[in-house]
Amino acid sequence: MNFGKKGIAASRKKLTSHKDKFNHAFGVNFLRLCLIGIIGLGICGASLGLGAFRGILANTPAIEEANIIPVGYATYMYDSNGTMIQKLTGSTSNRVAVSIDDIPLNMQHAIVAIEDERFYQHNGIDIKGILRAGLHGIARGFHFNEGASTLTQQLLKNNVFSNWTSETQIERVKRKVQEQSLALQLEASLNKEGKDTKAVILENYLNTINLGAGTFGVQAAANKYFNKGISELTLSECTVLAAIPQNPTLYNPINNPEKNAKRRSQVLDNMLEQGYISDSEYQEALTDNVYKRIKKAQKKQQKTDTVYSYFVDAAIEQVLADLQEQKGYTEVQAYNALYSGGLRIHTTQDAEIQAIMDDEYHDPDNFPANSKVGVSWALTVKNADGEQQNYSKEMMQLYFREKEDSSFTLLFDSEEEAQSYIDKYKEHILSEEGVTLVAESCNFTMEPQSTMTIMDQSNGHVKAIIGGRGEKTASLTLNRATDSARQPGSTFKILSTYAPALENGMTLASVYKDEYYTYENGTQVRDWTGSRYLGNITIRKAIEQSVNVVAVKVLTELTPRVGYDLLLDFGFSTLVEREEINGQIFSDISQPLALGGITYGVTNLELTAAYAALANGGIYNRPVFYTTVTDSNGKIILENSEDSRRVVTDSTAYLLTSAMEDVVTKGTGTNLRLGTDMPLAGKTGTTSDYNDVWFAGYTPYYTAVVWAGYDGNQKLAKENNGRTFQQNLWRKIMARVHEDLPSKEFKQPSSVQEATVCRRTGLLAGSTCPTVREYFTEASIPDKRCTSCYAAWKKAQEQKRKEEEEQKRKEEEEKKKEEEKKKKEEERKKKEEEKKKKEDQKKKPEENNTPPAEPEE
Repeated sequence: MNFGKKGIAASRKKLTSHKDKFNHAFGVNFLRLCLIGIIGLGICGASLGLGAFRGILANTPAIEEANIIPVGYATYMYDSNGTMIQKLTGSTSNRVAVSIDDIPLNMQHAIVAIEDERFYQHNGIDIKGILRAGLHGIARGFHFNEGASTLTQQLLKNNVFSNWTSETQIERVKRKVQEQSLALQLEASLNKEGKDTKAVILENYLNTINLGAGTFGVQAAANKYFNKGISELTLSECTVLAAIPQNPTLYNPINNPEKNAKRRSQVLDNMLEQGYISDSEYQEALTDNVYKRIKKAQKKQQKTDTVYSYFVDAAIEQVLADLQEQKGYTEVQAYNALYSGGLRIHTTQDAEIQAIMDDEYHDPDNFPANSKVGVSWALTVKNADGEQQNYSKEMMQLYFREKEDSSFTLLFDSEEEAQSYIDKYKEHILSEEGVTLVAESCNFTMEPQSTMTIMDQSNGHVKAIIGGRGEKTASLTLNRATDSARQPGSTFKILSTYAPALENGMTLASVYKDEYYTYENGTQVRDWTGSRYLGNITIRKAIEQSVNVVAVKVLTELTPRVGYDLLLDFGFSTLVEREEINGQIFSDISQPLALGGITYGVTNLELTAAYAALANGGIYNRPVFYTTVTDSNGKIILENSEDSRRVVTDSTAYLLTSAMEDVVTKGTGTNLRLGTDMPLAGKTGTTSDYNDVWFAGYTPYYTAVVWAGYDGNQKLAKENNGRTFQQNLWRKIMARVHEDLPSKEFKQPSSVQEATVCRRTGLLAGSTCPTVREYFTEASIPDKRCTSCYAAWKKAQEQKRKEEEEQKRKEEEEKKKEEEKKKKEEERKKKEEEKKKKEDQKKKPEENNTPPAEPEE
């Protein structure tokens, strides 16, 4: 600076200068304006921030509506004895609720020590934790990656603000503000209600958290990792679980035991430092080889973890359907309730009967020795032009029939052989330029297949079911017993023909002639006996010997519509009244209905239910797989009350039962006898080309139906019991089921009486009739006596007299002829003797050489 005389004078001049004074004033005022502007902007910003903050708080869920109870609990299925048979879980519902009283203090303290050390001191938010996280974030260049959320906030984040996994940064800030506000309100509200605030929050938190391996909540995690309940866990085991929530995948103790162990050590350090455990407890837990036990527990679980059984599949389908039909759920709602609603499904399964059925179906000796391997295969590829094309097993079969063997089928001697053909066909498809694989599915099955259902006819409870032969490799797959419709063959005669016949006045003694007969279109009705006909036989005999001609004649007389309508009452859902398929009209209201010739066939389950109606005195029960469905608190959500209706009279049911007893004792089903004095009634069934074979039968206890055939509908081979192995299965299973059950008779209703009738006409027997004892309803007992047998007897007697007279005449003629012959023979002999005598006299003189003496005078 210049402090000389000239410099000072210049400075004075500058200060007194008007221009300089203006410039100085302008600068000062400008700075003032800037400062005011900045302050104004700050005030506006603060106002806007405060407004935004208030807006965020205003949109915070009301504390009264905030539900901190976790959703997504596992559902359990129980058999008829109350034993758990299956656990159902969705992707986030493998959770089992447990009270805070059952959660060890070590578990509670471990989670508090690692996740929220001031949990018992703060009122919902941790100010110290927020300040610490903020300072650390600023120190790291405004990277705020250190958490300060309390357990209360985390509980709200998981159960109230459940969409946080896909939020933006702005949404995250908004959620954090609301979360903190609601945390304060929640704890204040619980305190006001006089509840143990920290216990309520901790209980819900420990039931909510993701603990890896598909488990949610400490109870499910304890079961998963240690094969025991949470109340049984040691300190060491509790700290394993407490180490997981920060990153359930990274700290999964099965897949990453080393990483879990490192964080577990931090849990133990915190517990020691915060005074929750002693030094000796710390050392003991630290040296515990807990991960060896986890590994051992997983091996044990792998042995018991299986895909759903066919019974469970069927029960799931029925519960889902009933939730929609009876409760009005949408499909999504029903699915969520089933897999995440913590339901308790009490099924009808009898574990012992199911075990017997499974045992016999797993025995290869019960199936044909020449069993094959079938294949279900599909392929999707993308062509060079980007379009996708699908290939099926049927296309593969057609390819090999054209290229190699016109008789090629999808039945192989081994899986290896089947795979070789798949690979060969796939190679052919992918050989085209630009074709790439998109997806492929392949499953192998044992063939021929078989299904079986056992039902308690008194209430419709399905006790056991098998939907296919061989290992079941996936859940909710094809259940042939409930989903596959097959032609029922002669098992349908009872339901489509003879039941309506008896309902409409016919009797088991009604007589029809087994003879050459054709359908209305001219096609011959063929019998399993070939061209050998039985002539006039009763309906009872026709049932016993499964005579097709008589069944068709009876239904024709009734009209097929009568039989069709009754089948609908029996619960069949696959029948077709009239349907156009590929330009052709199909209807099951036709004569072939008598023999089970229908458009689509029937399922094993529905055929079982229909026969069970006969076993139950004519009352049909809807087949059910569960009795009740409750929530986790025992409140009934679904109750499978008996859906019953009378289909036929008790007398019709008993008469058919009596006739079907003959099927087993002396008819086509003698192979099915149980070898005991347990009464058994049933009917065999075989389709004309031996594509399907059945037996539907029942005892006074259970109804059971078995089916066998190829998935591809090929003809069953006669060799190696290929057409009768299903009968052996039925007999073996039902014999074991009834092993310890006391024998009892089918109950005869009072409306059924016994009468002696003519075997030939079915009328009351006369003195000359061949007789038989038969059951009738009171209304159907014949009121006419047979006269044709007497006329036939008289005619026979007259014919006999004539035959006897003719015989007598012939005998007399024969006698006369014999006498004449004898007389002639005697005359001949006499002549010969005289001739010989003369010759002898002639020879005597010559022999003596002396002349004869002269006579004396």
